[in-house]
Amino acid sequence: MPERRTVALVTLGCARNEVDSEELAGRLEADGWQLVEDAEDADVAVVNTCGFVDAAKKDSVDALLEANDLKGHGRTQAVVAVGCMAERYGKELADALPEADGVLGFDDYSDISDRLQTILNGGIHASHTPRDRRKLLPISPAERQESAASVALPGHGPNDLPEGVAPASGPRAPLRRRLDGAPVASVKLASGCDRRCSFCAIPSFRGSFISRRPSDVLNETRWLAEQGVKEIMLVSENNTSYGKDLGDIRLLESLLRELAEVDGLERVRVSYLQPAEMRPGLIDVLTSTPKIAPYFDLSFQHSAPGVLRAMRRFGDTDRFLELLDTIRGKAPQAGVRSNFIVGFPGESEADLAELERFLNGARLDAIGVFGYSDEDGTEAATYDGKLDVDVVAERLARVSRLAEELVSQRAEERVGETVHVLVESVDEEGVYGRGEHQAPETDGQVLLTSGGNLSVGRMVEAKVVGTEGVDLVAEPLPGSFGCSEEAGR
Repeated sequence: MPERRTVALVTLGCARNEVDSEELAGRLEADGWQLVEDAEDADVAVVNTCGFVDAAKKDSVDALLEANDLKGHGRTQAVVAVGCMAERYGKELADALPEADGVLGFDDYSDISDRLQTILNGGIHASHTPRDRRKLLPISPAERQESAASVALPGHGPNDLPEGVAPASGPRAPLRRRLDGAPVASVKLASGCDRRCSFCAIPSFRGSFISRRPSDVLNETRWLAEQGVKEIMLVSENNTSYGKDLGDIRLLESLLRELAEVDGLERVRVSYLQPAEMRPGLIDVLTSTPKIAPYFDLSFQHSAPGVLRAMRRFGDTDRFLELLDTIRGKAPQAGVRSNFIVGFPGESEADLAELERFLNGARLDAIGVFGYSDEDGTEAATYDGKLDVDVVAERLARVSRLAEELVSQRAEERVGETVHVLVESVDEEGVYGRGEHQAPETDGQVLLTSGGNLSVGRMVEAKVVGTEGVDLVAEPLPGSFGCSEEAGR
């Protein structure tokens, strides 16, 4: 019997890329490939790249070069780039990075096995020519679902894995293969974005917004729960738009209630919310539904009105603070995080002071701060009023220091609160997990002071007794071990 072909998937970037990698893994395993964890053990190393900002692009290039260094020193014979950077730049990336044996776009995903085999055999698959993916679907959202079958939508794979790939799941098995045993997994709610923020290139290579069918989201969630997942995080470029192309902009509210009823699931988290699209009914569901985390990942980006308008966004400091007051009026312990861009073209000292006023009043649990840089093909790249790079760096450092201080203060406010912690790691360093206000990898974690008989995947009720920066230290409450043991079964 010939030795099985081996492949490793190296994933960079956001949770959406993680879902795409698991779809690619499902397709490859279904076609006989053996998935391995380390690139050095693989015939082909597939690097799922990020193409959002310069730092992420550099990380992607570094990962490709690192994988290329393995060739000739072990099993690795080929290195292939996929993902957003590959989709965005295509042949341009291939020409600039000859170390990559292939640069595949989203349209190649359905034939990923054949593409990799061709490359492994020494053949050449022509790198795709980038195109504006916003033009692949009708302008009208109501007309998009009929056209969706003809467009490559990573993470929207049909439930068509062959029997045996996920035998415990029967006919519900999605086109997906888990790449780790973590108790949390992301589920793609939609793809693309219809917003036209002047600094963002994502819609050009991810396309127009299109929702997944609720039944597909539910079936994938049920399958994940059967695999032992305790928390799902709904991801897309803009979750607040979910359902607009399915005829019901309030569809997310009803879907969340159904997801909360999935057997075995302990928590549902929603990410990527647009402040301008928040509506009372969605806030109500997120703050009052059992098993739905009262968690608000709100994309503020700035709070000075002039900067926001130049970004082609809406709102201002006072309206944003009013939104946060509404949320906390319904759920005082709700978690809120956001990202901000400083040094945007035309940003004045007064604008920066306005952003600082918002940050001081917002009491955010997690804050990401980025310095502006031009992105290829964006409107902002053509703007006058660009700030000197040293000015941008100074403002980035200034706001980052403030953000670090503020999130530490917010963590201290939580001392004495009761948190529900999903245990994610148990080792010699301690027992760590996340509360409802903490998303994976971005928002800090909770150290439990007593591990007891806890294992990964348990849900524990604990009292916050201290902080370490943005992280919390919590003591499990009496009886929580027993409850968590039942929840972890």
